[in-house]
Amino acid sequence: MAFVLLTNLLGCAAPARAVDSSELTFDGQNYRVVHLDLKREKLSLHWRDPQTSQPFGSIDALRQWGEAHGQKLLFAANAGIYDKQSVPLGLYVENGKTVVPLNLNHGNPASGNFSLLPNGVFVVYPDGHAAVRTSSDFKADGQHAQWASQSGPMLVIDGKLNDQFIDASDSMKWRSGVCVKTSSEVVFAVSETPVNFHTFGRLFRDELGCQDALYLDGSISQIYVDGNGYAGAPAFMVKPYAGIFAVFVAQ
Repeated sequence: MAFVLLTNLLGCAAPARAVDSSELTFDGQNYRVVHLDLKREKLSLHWRDPQTSQPFGSIDALRQWGEAHGQKLLFAANAGIYDKQSVPLGLYVENGKTVVPLNLNHGNPASGNFSLLPNGVFVVYPDGHAAVRTSSDFKADGQHAQWASQSGPMLVIDGKLNDQFIDASDSMKWRSGVCVKTSSEVVFAVSETPVNFHTFGRLFRDELGCQDALYLDGSISQIYVDGNGYAGAPAFMVKPYAGIFAVFVAQ
C-alpha cells in the first residue's frame, strides 16, 4: 500500500543521477544554485506523512521517509512562509489537492514578508510545466495546479526588480528563492551569507536571467543536495518547515 501511494505521489522515477548544483559568487556574496529540468527530475511538495498525517518538519525527516519507501532524496528546499501554527500562510497544493487556499489578504504585519506586494505562487501544472506568477495573475489564470506554494514577495516581475526593494537596505538575512526560466527549467537559489532583498533580486535577474522570481523564506532557509549536503542558513537557525520541495529517485 505504501509503495503504491509513493508511486502515485512521485510519478515515474527518474534515472538515478545528481541534480545540477553549483556554487556561484555574485556581487561579493556566495550562493548555492540548483537547476532542475522537470522533463527529467520529478519535483514534488511535502508537508505531512500521508500515512500518519504528522508533519515532516525537516529535510532529514523527509529523506528518511523516502529511504523507508525505496526512494533516494536528491534535492530539497523549504517551500515558503508559514504561521505560528506551522500552517502555510498561502496557497499550498500537494499532488493536485488544495490543502490551503490562495491568500489575497495583504497588509497584515503578522505575515511579515508574505504581505509585501506583490506576493506570488510557484506552480507546477498537471502537464509538467512550471511557472512563477503573481498571486493575482495566478488567480486570474484559473488553472488547476499539481503542486503549488504561495510566498512573497515577488523578487522579479516581468524582468524588473520589485520596486519596494532598497539598494542600501540593512535588512540582511539568509534568503532562498525560485524562478522558472523555461516551462521545464526551474532554478532554486539560497544565499550562503545574509543578503538584502535588492541584492537577492538582482541575483535572479542579472546573474540567473530570470524574468519572474519568487522569494521563498529568510533566516531558516536551506537547500539540500545529495552529495553536497546543506547550503544556506546555519543549522542553529533552522526551525521546522511546513512544506518542503523535493526530488526523489528510486534506489
